[in-house]
Amino acid sequence: MKNVYAFGGGKADGSKDRKDLLGGKGAGLAEMTNLGIPVPPGFTISTEVCTHFFQNGSRYPDGLKEDVQKALARVEELVGTRFGDPANPLLVSVRSGARASMPGMMDTILNLGLNDRTCAGLARATGDERFAFDAFRRFVSMYADVVLGVKRHRFEELLTAAKKKAAVKYDHQVPAEALREIVDGSRKIVQEQTGKPFPEDPHDQLWGAVGAVFESWNNERAITYRKMYEIPDSWGTAVNVQAMVFGNLGDTSATGVCFSRDPGSGERKFFGEYLQNAQGEDVVAGIRTPLAITKGPDTAGESMQERMPDAYGALREVEARLETHFKDMQDMEFTVQRGKLWLLQTRTGKRTARAAVRIAVEMVQEGMIDKETAILRVDATSIDQLLHPTLDPKAKKEVIARGLPASPGAASGRVVFTPDEAERLAQRGQAVILVRTETTPEDIHGMKAARGILTARGGMTSHAAVVARGMGKCCVAGCSDITVDYVKEVFFDIQGKEYRKGDLITLDGSAGEVMLGEVQTIPATMTDEFETLMTWADGCRRLGVRANADTPLDARTAREFGAQGIGLCRTEHMFFETERISAVREMILSSDEAGRRAALAKIQPMQREDFVAIFREMNGLPVTIRLLDPPLHEFLPERDEELKGLAVGMGVTFETLRRRREALREFNPMLGHRGCRLGVTYPEIYEVQIRAIAEAVVRVQQEGVDVIPEIMIPLVATAEELRRMRELTVRIVEEVFAAAKVSPPPKYTVGTMIELPRACVRADQIAVYADFFSFGTNDLTQTGFGLSRDDAGKFLPAYVEMGVLPKDPFVALDREGVGALMEIAIERAKKTRPDIKLGICGEHGGEPSSIEFCHSLGLSYVSCSPFRVPVARIAAAQAAIREKRGELGGVHSTA
Repeated sequence: MKNVYAFGGGKADGSKDRKDLLGGKGAGLAEMTNLGIPVPPGFTISTEVCTHFFQNGSRYPDGLKEDVQKALARVEELVGTRFGDPANPLLVSVRSGARASMPGMMDTILNLGLNDRTCAGLARATGDERFAFDAFRRFVSMYADVVLGVKRHRFEELLTAAKKKAAVKYDHQVPAEALREIVDGSRKIVQEQTGKPFPEDPHDQLWGAVGAVFESWNNERAITYRKMYEIPDSWGTAVNVQAMVFGNLGDTSATGVCFSRDPGSGERKFFGEYLQNAQGEDVVAGIRTPLAITKGPDTAGESMQERMPDAYGALREVEARLETHFKDMQDMEFTVQRGKLWLLQTRTGKRTARAAVRIAVEMVQEGMIDKETAILRVDATSIDQLLHPTLDPKAKKEVIARGLPASPGAASGRVVFTPDEAERLAQRGQAVILVRTETTPEDIHGMKAARGILTARGGMTSHAAVVARGMGKCCVAGCSDITVDYVKEVFFDIQGKEYRKGDLITLDGSAGEVMLGEVQTIPATMTDEFETLMTWADGCRRLGVRANADTPLDARTAREFGAQGIGLCRTEHMFFETERISAVREMILSSDEAGRRAALAKIQPMQREDFVAIFREMNGLPVTIRLLDPPLHEFLPERDEELKGLAVGMGVTFETLRRRREALREFNPMLGHRGCRLGVTYPEIYEVQIRAIAEAVVRVQQEGVDVIPEIMIPLVATAEELRRMRELTVRIVEEVFAAAKVSPPPKYTVGTMIELPRACVRADQIAVYADFFSFGTNDLTQTGFGLSRDDAGKFLPAYVEMGVLPKDPFVALDREGVGALMEIAIERAKKTRPDIKLGICGEHGGEPSSIEFCHSLGLSYVSCSPFRVPVARIAAAQAAIREKRGELGGVHSTA
């Protein structure tokens, strides 16, 4: 294999298309070289060498040192200096360069090749002794830190003392003699800390730096970054060795970073910062305040445009060429050495979600890219940022705990620990954050009232996460850094510090952070570019996109975000309104059918009105209504005081109800008496719900509303369960339609939620009685893995970190296991009923990689929380485009 790729002198071995081998930085340097843009010559050691390095005990491939020597000789020839030559020394930089941009995550060394003799030669060659020693002291501190493990603050202390002694403010004002003393002092520190002298041989320095840059691929911050952005560990990094050019050779020299468009807003304007008489690290380290590149109302003669007009003009010409060539916004690093411009890097610039949408749409309008490319340019997950308030990036924050980023957005409020108090204070106009160990359906009114929700337990598909996303509420779940004490009304952080009821905190549901005090936020606003991009996406996608919505407000929100119907209306969420929960509890605690029917009679008109309102909102669009699913104990009061009040209302003793409550408790309720099992054993519950649906259909059809009801039976495991429930459904619906004498009778369908492995493998039998299947992938993941989604958060992060699982299966659909069950169900169901409608309504329906998988399976639609509908629309379009281009992974791909 080829290990080393040279660039310089207008010719490069590689190009922008070889990021896999050259990394992003190396590919950019090669491409700029081939374009004739001024790039200091150098060479790239490939990512394959990095892979070999880690697979072979930090050993390099045979022949690498010879290849590097040849490449170095070419650089010497192009520059006219020699590496290690005391008379005219070549200095180089050694930088990392991963395939995906990882800014600041790995290590860099500048000015490599200096020792006492080459430093003296550099001083003579440049006529600037101060510059030579400044370069030397920078090199010693960087090399000692990166390669030798000596913390840089030791060297910064020497510099600080020198500035104080010389009575100067900035590094570039420190005189040459003081810099010489810093170099000597720095080398003494290295000797003391390592027991060895600082390496003098430039070739030893070079190989030490190359090995250290490879090793930095596995430093803590790089590993963390890769996890955040799902960058494979196997990619490795390239190493770029490049001739140094110097921005610290006086006021005719400078260094900076610039963008061809504003990375925050996406506006088409040249944007960046620079420093005269500085090296690149000075711009990002904050040692001196960088200045604006472009002249503006506040530059007052300080901008690069004003101070260095020729170099600025050259930079503008280069940035325009690069953006046109790469057809995307560019992030560039540059150095001006004594008036001459050099480009050190160009890469696709990171940007906010808002900027990404604007840049993509405007580049189509400018004729630079097509609509499909624009859609692919936008990270579907990041669309969430546009729909919720976000933290002001300039605001200061004090993070006190971290959990799971369960529902995006940011919110500040006073801590409360009960849903009742959240509701009471919210009615007074106070902003509150509801803090719970975990939430239950009974907390729904408090969740609705709160600005945000914080839970100590639970995962990304826990009750808190699912409900918060549906409401568009900010939520941090599974925050094991905190412990909640309801009795004392406090929560403790990991250090044991108390936070009391009424304390002000801020949640960032996009990052999973909990902060002390109020942190400024930026409101969400929809732009014209966003609407344009969504229209283009809808024109490309094949998958329908529906919403999980339980209230008329949810339905309206979903429709506004472009949902094509409701894929999941959870009827149990309607039971927790204050005026109906008592009737529900009365029904559950009744000892016979007559008592249950009496209580259900109170509930039926309430449910009917719920469905009427939802049907009106979704006029002309399908509404899938899931009959009661959770175990009955979830609706019961936990506190004896509430149970005593209910006993008085029902005319029975407290002890009778207490025994009934205990009898209903289950060891594993998620695998117990719930779903269609309730309908089979207590058919009167489903009868009331079905009748309410049918009566609502009649009402709205008489109003002229085009209603498309789909009645869904949950947790079916056998065909016989669904046969019985379908028979019950059809009988009740037809009775209502006949009594109302509607003509023609409204159309409706009956189907089931597929959420059990047995249902998948017996889908051919179940499909006999189903007009549609909707995959409930939350429970299918639980039952397929044998995991509790609320408890697995204790160890799943460790599983992902150790590589036992590639991703949390409750966040991204497990294609190999759960996906295979879905495939089996689809294949077998279609043999029985080729026209069966297929969808997904689990939380995976709003996750981009899972949506891509659903597209590859040929599902009809995905359904997700209302605020994730735009995410799903973009992700579905991207899946269709990638399939068209032959870029879609296989059905079982875990990528």
